[in-house]
Amino acid sequence: MPKPFPSLLLRHSGVAAQGAFAEAQAAFLDPDPATVQRLKDLLQASDAGVVAHFYMDAELQGALLATGWSRLHISDSLVMADRAVTMAQKGARAIVVLGVDFMSENVRAVLDSAGFAALPVYRVTAEPIGCSLAAAAEAPAYAAYLRRAAATPNALHVVYINTSLRTKAHAQAIVPTITCTSSNVVQTILETFAAQPDANVWFGPDTYMGHNLRVLFERLADLDDAAIAAVHPQHTRASITALLPRFHYFEQGNCIVHHMFGAEVVARVRADYPDAMVTAHLEVPGEMFALALEGQQRGRGVVGSTSDILGYITAQVRAAPQHEPRHLQFVLGTEAGMVTSIVHAVRALLAARPLLTVEIVFPVAEGAVLATGDATLPLVPGVAGGEGCSTAGGCATCPYMKMNSLDALMAVLERIASPAALSAHAPRVYRELIGGRTVAQLGELPILHMREFQRSGHLPAALLVDMRSRAVS
Repeated sequence: MPKPFPSLLLRHSGVAAQGAFAEAQAAFLDPDPATVQRLKDLLQASDAGVVAHFYMDAELQGALLATGWSRLHISDSLVMADRAVTMAQKGARAIVVLGVDFMSENVRAVLDSAGFAALPVYRVTAEPIGCSLAAAAEAPAYAAYLRRAAATPNALHVVYINTSLRTKAHAQAIVPTITCTSSNVVQTILETFAAQPDANVWFGPDTYMGHNLRVLFERLADLDDAAIAAVHPQHTRASITALLPRFHYFEQGNCIVHHMFGAEVVARVRADYPDAMVTAHLEVPGEMFALALEGQQRGRGVVGSTSDILGYITAQVRAAPQHEPRHLQFVLGTEAGMVTSIVHAVRALLAARPLLTVEIVFPVAEGAVLATGDATLPLVPGVAGGEGCSTAGGCATCPYMKMNSLDALMAVLERIASPAALSAHAPRVYRELIGGRTVAQLGELPILHMREFQRSGHLPAALLVDMRSRAVS
């Protein structure tokens, strides 16, 4: 019989770990005070802002949160860029981005468009920090997908924010393009079809998210008009049914982390955790998505972005009675680094709930980590210390995100007063021209379109004109 999935038990009195993987996550929730002080001193001396993704490792997140640094924000990829602008407006002398390379590119582009082109932006490594999903959009197959899109009338390419600036620029040159996040993708697509009922929407590059969106729209089409209007007021069962043949998604792109939340893991969650609330990122495979969607429809789960997952868990904790024994169990259907921010937020709520226990379950197959037997390095992520995923399903961590380390951050902060020493740490600069325009000029357009959509709730008029005016070859 397989062992239970590893988990963290959170109480007002402290944190307990069950299983080796959970122990590895818990080890840095209360970081070494001397390390925290050193990091705090470096942050103060550099006067840098730090924006980090939820998927950073526990050591790095734990130390950063313990500093109490005012110019720190840990979030999903879109909000990272927003907070970088806020930090710039408040006088930050530089921005350090903890994430993969497309995140630093997005931060750079958004800062430039906000008038902060002179503010330095740094990654913490001189080497590229890749992403399997972003790489899929750089492949010839994606260019062919975009050419197919351009050959359809009223085409709009909805590109996931988790792609390079170069991808966004080349896409915009081929077909009208708007970026999206996992938080706003449903509304982006529904608003497109409301504004242009005969549109063709081409989503990419995340295959699982595309498939899950199609399932979501198909289920939406089964609801009555009142329920559909609650999701988008301009849609009905007839309009949702009509858009389905004109919603397309790329079928050759995925995140290696979310890829492994597959059928075997889901079967175990169903069998062994029937009372748990299931959280799942929109990028997970269909089995995990279906499980979490079922839970969401019963008020026992959520499907969405990393921010949606964090918000759901904290809302459930806030809703729990303050003086009654209660055990809340959540299955974490996304990258394990998310747990540091979850623990940090939940801990703040447990002081007023002394009888509440919150359990965070990691659906990680035993093969997803390798026990070494070594006291210094007891666990190595991945099948036999490989990529961080088990062939049986269940992912431990993203190997790309973990290229951001606490030591690397400190090394950058120590040298931040000498920009020449950090030239290799700047986001990638694309020098090629596309139709006489730079990658930065073209690549920021889809981002700006999304910004306008978020501000107004409507697709920008310029984007709709672009959709209608481009010739279909």
